Amino acid sequence: MVQYVFDFDHAHSRPPMEMKDLLGGKGANLAEMTSVLRLPVPPGFTITTDACRAFMEGGWPEGLDEEIASARARLEASMGKLLGDPSDPLLVSVRSGAKFSMPGMMDTVLNLGLNDDSVDGLAKQTSDERFAYDSYRRFIAMYARIVMGVEGEHFDQLFEAAKQLSASPNDAQVPSEVLRYLVRSYKQIVEREAGRPFPQDPTEQLRGAVEAVFRSWNGSRAIAYRRRERIADDLGTAVNVVAMVFGNRDDSSGTGVGFTRDPATGAQGAYGDFLVNAQGEDVVAGIRNTEPLSALGERFPAVYSELMDIFARLEAHYRDMCDTEFTIEQGKLWMLQTRVGKRTGRAALRMAVDMVSDPAIALSRAEAVRRVTAEHLDQVLHPQFAPGQYEVLAKGLGASPGAAVGRVYLTADAAAAAAGRGEKVILVRSETSPEDVHGMLASEGILTARGGLVSHAAVVARGWGKPAVVGAEKLRISTRGFTVGSSSVSEGDVISLDGATGEVVLGEVPLTSAEAPVEMEAILSWADDIRAGRLGVRANADNGPDALNARRFGAEGIGLCRTEHMFLADDRLPIVRRMILADGEAEEREALERLRVAQRDDFVSILEAMDGLPVVVRLLDPPLHEFLPDLEELAVKEATTGLTEEEARLYAAAREWREANPMLGTRGVRLGVMRPGLYEMQVRALMEAAAERAAGGGRPVVEIMIPLTVSREELAHARKWVDRAIAEGAQSAGGSVHVMVGTMIETPRAALRAAEIAEVAEFFSFGTNDLTQMTYGFSRDDVEGRLMSTYLAEGLIPANPFENVDPEGVGELVRVGTERGRTTRPELEVGVCGEHGGDPASIEVFARAGLDYVSCSPYRVPIARLSAAQAVLAIDAERGPEGT
Repeated sequence: MVQYVFDFDHAHSRPPMEMKDLLGGKGANLAEMTSVLRLPVPPGFTITTDACRAFMEGGWPEGLDEEIASARARLEASMGKLLGDPSDPLLVSVRSGAKFSMPGMMDTVLNLGLNDDSVDGLAKQTSDERFAYDSYRRFIAMYARIVMGVEGEHFDQLFEAAKQLSASPNDAQVPSEVLRYLVRSYKQIVEREAGRPFPQDPTEQLRGAVEAVFRSWNGSRAIAYRRRERIADDLGTAVNVVAMVFGNRDDSSGTGVGFTRDPATGAQGAYGDFLVNAQGEDVVAGIRNTEPLSALGERFPAVYSELMDIFARLEAHYRDMCDTEFTIEQGKLWMLQTRVGKRTGRAALRMAVDMVSDPAIALSRAEAVRRVTAEHLDQVLHPQFAPGQYEVLAKGLGASPGAAVGRVYLTADAAAAAAGRGEKVILVRSETSPEDVHGMLASEGILTARGGLVSHAAVVARGWGKPAVVGAEKLRISTRGFTVGSSSVSEGDVISLDGATGEVVLGEVPLTSAEAPVEMEAILSWADDIRAGRLGVRANADNGPDALNARRFGAEGIGLCRTEHMFLADDRLPIVRRMILADGEAEEREALERLRVAQRDDFVSILEAMDGLPVVVRLLDPPLHEFLPDLEELAVKEATTGLTEEEARLYAAAREWREANPMLGTRGVRLGVMRPGLYEMQVRALMEAAAERAAGGGRPVVEIMIPLTVSREELAHARKWVDRAIAEGAQSAGGSVHVMVGTMIETPRAALRAAEIAEVAEFFSFGTNDLTQMTYGFSRDDVEGRLMSTYLAEGLIPANPFENVDPEGVGELVRVGTERGRTTRPELEVGVCGEHGGDPASIEVFARAGLDYVSCSPYRVPIARLSAAQAVLAIDAERGPEGT
């Protein structure tokens, strides 16, 4: 029979920190701190992810009630108290804890076990009636909102009114008689809104809370977070039931969140926030402005010293920066949670490099490379305020680096709606909560009036790489905007914020890209060493400046040069149209000759930028109608003002070349078959450019790609004109130019018939954009809206295939095509040049398929270099030492 419940001190067969699949991240780490590190952790037990999955599949699992009752009895025996005891009650918290950290996305219930009888017992035992009733009113509000579905605003509004009536400057000074009144009123609200009384039986309370945590796994905010973080929907969450310790007992108590290193910069030294006489949610929710962790040493020096020792032990044990939650109850320190902490990109790079030389951690270079993610690299290139003079409107805490400019919106719904209209948005809130996730995701940046550096807004913004300023205390937010002193900002006004300095500016500040930290190049150089000879990285670039940029970012060649982009320049488009409109061969040859000269100059600049590195040039791919004016616009003009003679000819050509489904029409090699002079001209221009570079001492390496071939015969036919032009160009270059000819594999048929196509190809390049469309039957231009979101929400596909290559779909075609092509030509070079070439998850699929390189946009090259190394490490780890 499956065991669903484990105590924190259970003797597992392996370290609990390795059992996150079963115990969840929080439960695994609580067990690790309890049973391995012997840290001061309140007793408790974990209900496993197996139980959650069973609950989602078929309701409350058989036998779970009995296991919980047994674990509860052991907990009560350990604490010497009973849940709900009217004389000396045990209270517990019920917290979620999934395998992967999802901060604030699921539900937590505190102070469970309080009822009308036990609250008086708590008051007598603590000699503090105010504390007891404050705990009870918090529990009623939290339980009613999370378990019984009562809107939290009912309780918040009543509490704020009670604070004003009692003239209490903060939560901790609301008198006990007012708290008694609030408890009675809260219970009346519950009965009115929920249609049933607030439960008094602790057993009923506990089961209700556990069910609520299970249900929160499929709550809207949890689902939205999993979509963003690409976390599987079927993992489920564990539930942790922990004996309560109280940071809100008195002024010798407190609560805090701490990091063993600065999660924003990576600097060594403890970092975090704490509050005196408060519970944990007060820190994270940003309800009260916090004190820095360093101030804890002045107020509680012995506790601070103990905490610093624990931080050192945790970091050495986990070999990483740790994020912790702790509570001080009347001078006694308790550790409530630890996990490997989230961090900014700059911090991730610094920590990874520093920990290689830190003797207490001693990461290998491979481990350091694994510690940095694609999102981390993205973040270090966030824009910043450009140098200049600007007036600071307000200043808060810089919680997540980078700068953002956008229009002010005051609710998550309004922000999401505005972003949907194409506006750049700054979400401004008093503080954020998990219900604001969709608005935060849609925003360029986030600004809050309250909260600290580990508030919800700060943690979520850092995780997503969004600039954020929190705790801007001078903001006075209303329903229509906010004020700072005499300055007013209305919803829809533009502001700028700097998430590093905490500055907020009225109006638009020009932005400039940040300089990457020196640690980035160290990490990327280590990544290059790991992937050397295994998986190369090239860039997609169509002109000299882009090619230079790509090389600066570390590209090892160009994997895709789209020649059609050259045709769209203002000085080229009229020539292309003249070629399309040509009445005879002479007129067409004249237009092609002018295009040849223009293209030769383009190729020279690209080959110069990539001297000594391979350049894959794709011959013209799109249908010719894309170079003609819009057919409908010409039809309207003909019917209204009339067309000029030139326009009339263009209109006739547009109608002639128009196709019902141009993606499957006269494009790629088919265009070459219809207009053979076009491809021959392009190859001549390329070979002349290569000869010019060779004559000047350059080392051009040319690969000519014929797009969209689906058969051996088709490619062989196209190669006749290409090889003829290559032969002519090779004579003028004196034979010093290395040239290969290959094709783009972008249809399922081509992948499946790759063995035959490889007979006449020296390289393959998979075009995964079109291959995805043709494999799924999805139109990329039309599927990204409601259809894709519905398919993802219903679980009909695991991920958007245009973002991540499906290993069992397009990924399998890439593997099969590569394998079959190399059965015919073992030395066949194989790469990928679609948008997936810059996606980390897709890069691992390509590495497993045995590709020689991936190609992506120049600005994704650093990410591809890192991801390629991580893919190689993952494959080697599976093979073991002998298979490496």
